[in-house]
Amino acid sequence: MNVFIHGLGQSSKVWDKTTSSIKKVYCPDLAFLLKNKEVNWKNLYSSLTEDLKKLPPPLNLCGLSLGGVLALNYALDFPTEVNSLILIGTQYKMPKNLLLFQNVIFKLLPNSAFNNMGFEKNDIIKLTRSMINLDFSKELISISCPSLILCGEKDRVNLKASEKLSKNISNSTFKIVRDSVHEVNKDNPEELSILIKEFLKI
Repeated sequence: MNVFIHGLGQSSKVWDKTTSSIKKVYCPDLAFLLKNKEVNWKNLYSSLTEDLKKLPPPLNLCGLSLGGVLALNYALDFPTEVNSLILIGTQYKMPKNLLLFQNVIFKLLPNSAFNNMGFEKNDIIKLTRSMINLDFSKELISISCPSLILCGEKDRVNLKASEKLSKNISNSTFKIVRDSVHEVNKDNPEELSILIKEFLKI
């Protein structure tokens, strides 16, 4: 099964163009998984874990940004259930100063600015705050499944982290996605699809 996990501010439908020619696809919707639950990292990860456990292993996990952090965490916790890993614009150690600055900006924005993000303004602030101490640096060396690390050509915020991810995950390949910033699945889904299918050999 090929699992695609979206980023913060996106929904599962953001993968439609990328996955249109890929079979056996599952795209969980993170906001739906947290319905009626307090929004924080612990609840989000445990809800996704419960959801993925319903799928037949092994899984090919692909995640962008927040989705990439979730995919990385799952691959570390359940290595025998993960066949391959694709991380797009993903941080493995949360940039605390950036998250704190981001939350300051979020607080200044009107609630209406978050209407299409799946989560409400306060929930997004709570979620990012609960992630601030996440750090998988020491665990990366344990990942042995084939991994593809991707970053948008103009995604300067996540470029260094993506390069370091590739260096610390032994069986990995690093590639740049042309004509895209951070949301590669929106900016250049066609190129992303090609890279993913080449990696998965499908």
